[in-house]
Amino acid sequence: SLANHLSQCLRGKVLHLFGDSTIRQWFEYFIASFPEVGPLMALDYPNNILVTYRCHGPPLRFANVPVTQLRYIANELDHIDGGPNTVVVIGVWAHFDSFPVDVYIKRLQNIRKAVVRLLSRAPRTLVVIRTANAKALTTDVALTNSDWYSIQRDKLLRAVFKGFDVHLVNAWDMVLAHHLPHDLHPKPPIIKNMINVLLSYICPPLTD
Repeated sequence: SLANHLSQCLRGKVLHLFGDSTIRQWFEYFIASFPEVGPLMALDYPNNILVTYRCHGPPLRFANVPVTQLRYIANELDHIDGGPNTVVVIGVWAHFDSFPVDVYIKRLQNIRKAVVRLLSRAPRTLVVIRTANAKALTTDVALTNSDWYSIQRDKLLRAVFKGFDVHLVNAWDMVLAHHLPHDLHPKPPIIKNMINVLLSYICPPLTD
């Protein structure tokens, strides 16, 4: 079953998810299989698994997240001990499309510096980056927040982390390749595919 598969792979792990609502989709996928669930944390006590989610700091284009729940990812990373049983997932892109690109570059640079500090003190920490993905283009979105803006920022994201000891989940290609329509929040079958890629980094298949 899905729950058993997750439990076997994540046993003894701490999984920190940082980002926008496209990362919260991953958190919601995980908590469906875990017994003890809060709004920002899930715990599988028998298997010693902890999963947390934090929304990134401003800019944000919605107002339904309390200010007390907003965290700058770089600051959060500096409070993580790290180690071989720690997995950090970062997904920051959707809310930056309609802001000047310099804002996004500065944010990525700060996150990259924090990742460097994390890997310096705990080199065996697994860091995974979720890329942007194509969206459904309504007239409003096409005019102000189209995929053109997303792909430019996606290229920046990949360039900033190129050569670093991080892994990518290529959400852009996974959404384009799937028969389901493009969506800012990809449908469950695509989310499952993304989680499978993440799990392949956490629990790589055994080879002869």
